Amino acid sequence: MLYLAELFNGVMVTMKEKRSILYLTDLYFEAKGRKYYEEDLFLTSRLRSDFEILICHPCDSCKFENAVDLVIFRNAGPVMNYKTYFDAFKSRINSTNILSYNSMQGRADMNGKDYLIEMTREGYPVIPTIEKPEDLYRLPHTDQYMVKLKNGADSIGMHVVSAAQLLNIDLDGSIVQPFVDFVYEVSFYFIDEDFQYALYAPDKSKRWDLALYEPTSQDLGFARKFIDWNALSHGIQRVDACRTQDGNLLLVELEDLNPYLSIDLLSNELREKFVVNFRDSLSKTIEARK
Repeated sequence: MLYLAELFNGVMVTMKEKRSILYLTDLYFEAKGRKYYEEDLFLTSRLRSDFEILICHPCDSCKFENAVDLVIFRNAGPVMNYKTYFDAFKSRINSTNILSYNSMQGRADMNGKDYLIEMTREGYPVIPTIEKPEDLYRLPHTDQYMVKLKNGADSIGMHVVSAAQLLNIDLDGSIVQPFVDFVYEVSFYFIDEDFQYALYAPDKSKRWDLALYEPTSQDLGFARKFIDWNALSHGIQRVDACRTQDGNLLLVELEDLNPYLSIDLLSNELREKFVVNFRDSLSKTIEARK
């Protein structure tokens, strides 16, 4: 039933029934420099006026997914910590009529970091990335290299090695990048294909000590290359980049699953604009399925 009838002061009125959302998050997950639970409690409190909200952990979502109009995957920590559950969740989403936000058809971080190798080969402005020692020639010469887990997140499993060490370690399940002496990191946040805001870390030693960043047209052109490449039908994406010493931007990662939004750092006006755009995107996504 799409509409409910109510009697108000003797007059029959109709009210549109709220659409329902299953909001997946881990309110107890602790992340360095970020308060995931505060962000999700804020967003769900703002969505309640327009949607019926059910909150649960992704590992408990199966029994509820078919009972709602939309499943939102948000701040649930690194999925490598519950990979079996996440793989099953993603399979259900992509093989049934369950509608998710983000769409589970992204090509970037939601599938691991193989896309950085692909982008390197295709000439995208990313930190050059390889997975095999014999491909070392593809990287610029440097004294140090970063080794990262393909399915890693939040710097889990990341370490710095020398060129000599690189030739004597097992790289199975990992990627290799040159150690980049960047000036700062900057993140561009998008809802669907629309830019929302940008934040950067003036002190590169404090990744989550962020300030508002005013992007140039060139900056936005850089970020949109990756949004266009991913062609995600709907969802929130964060383009993480670093500014190199020569002034260029290089992609660090394209977070297309559950990017932390740092929404508490925005002005009231910008935060309200984001909430309105988020709500409208959710409504549009649900209505498009009808």
